[in-house]
Amino acid sequence: MHFHPDTVQSRVDTPLGPVRLAASPAGLCGLWFEGQKHLPAQLGGAGAWPMAPAHPVLAAASAQLGDWLRGERHGFDLPLDLSGGTPFQQAVWRALLDIAWGQTLSYGQVARIAGAAAAVRAVGAAVGRNPISLVVPCHRVLGANGALTGYAGGLERKHALLAMEAAAPLAPGARTAARLAA
Repeated sequence: MHFHPDTVQSRVDTPLGPVRLAASPAGLCGLWFEGQKHLPAQLGGAGAWPMAPAHPVLAAASAQLGDWLRGERHGFDLPLDLSGGTPFQQAVWRALLDIAWGQTLSYGQVARIAGAAAAVRAVGAAVGRNPISLVVPCHRVLGANGALTGYAGGLERKHALLAMEAAAPLAPGARTAARLAA
């Protein structure tokens, strides 16, 4: 992953554990649970991005994340910066943005949406490298048989997120048009 040199970060406590947020001049570029896989080195140490919780994108992301985790909002309205990934990863991450609250798709379905039907394993790797968890809803991707497979933030967290979304009431029309033909 390549991040803009002017990236800033903040830390937010959530019911699912501490979260690190990161924003570049173009928008939100990171949301990671502390301790999850694939954390960027710039979250800590000598080369850490500066802490900037009052940054407009980080402040908005923090507020919207809290609302989302309480079930008070079913999506995010934030500028996103997906430029840290390869063009293929960006296509997969954009496909994830179309999975609505309370909806799930298989990796194969995501591969078809991303225009890479024959590359299910590569799609799975791109989903696993998603730098903006929850906002780019990688937790909504399941194995072909509906199994909870892979989640950089931990399978227990993925299960909790899916359970939370299933329990929350949905506004009419909030689901995707269909689960897409398998």
